[in-house]
Amino acid sequence: MLKKILKKLEPTATTLVAVSKTKPAEAIQELYDQGQRIFGENKVQELTWKYEALPKDIEWHAIGHLQTNKVKYIAPFVAMIHSVESLKLMKEINKQAKKNERVIEILLQFHIAEEDTKFGLDLSEAKEILNSDFYKNVENINVVGVMGMATFTDDKNQVQNEFRTLKNIFDQLKKEFFESDDSFKEISMGMSGDYELAVAEGSTIVRIGSLLFGAR
Repeated sequence: MLKKILKKLEPTATTLVAVSKTKPAEAIQELYDQGQRIFGENKVQELTWKYEALPKDIEWHAIGHLQTNKVKYIAPFVAMIHSVESLKLMKEINKQAKKNERVIEILLQFHIAEEDTKFGLDLSEAKEILNSDFYKNVENINVVGVMGMATFTDDKNQVQNEFRTLKNIFDQLKKEFFESDDSFKEISMGMSGDYELAVAEGSTIVRIGSLLFGAR
């Protein structure tokens, strides 16, 4: 299945994050042996023990809701944090990255779904953060794009519109804040059930779990 998905993503150069939450190290190793190097985890505790247990050239992405008091555990090694939805969290990531003498790549998470359970910023909140004195002087984080989760529904039009909303947000932020910043280029959207729709709407990173590992 890995090769099949990669073949579909190849024409658009979209990055595949294999979502390995709740999966044993052996299952991750199996995909690693097939050439996959980027894995995503929702929970900090799981992320830290898998980092210790598995090959060190794996690029780990934190993709779940992240509490500020947990940032210190992943700051030494995490490659990208997808779910940054507050200035408070951004400050903590910067603080812990500085302690570890690292620059951590982050994505701003936006609320694009109709479900209340999803976390995320709206455009005005994001602009407030990017206009803040803190952000203007930040040194140990690099905002490289945006992330969002569509509504869990069979209505493809709705999902497509939500992905389109995130792409529009990305375009607005790019124009207003990151026009000369080549690193601001990522749109993380699309999962096992809707990744092809997401890619068609401009996704550069898809987060796929059950298609690769089987249902939980």
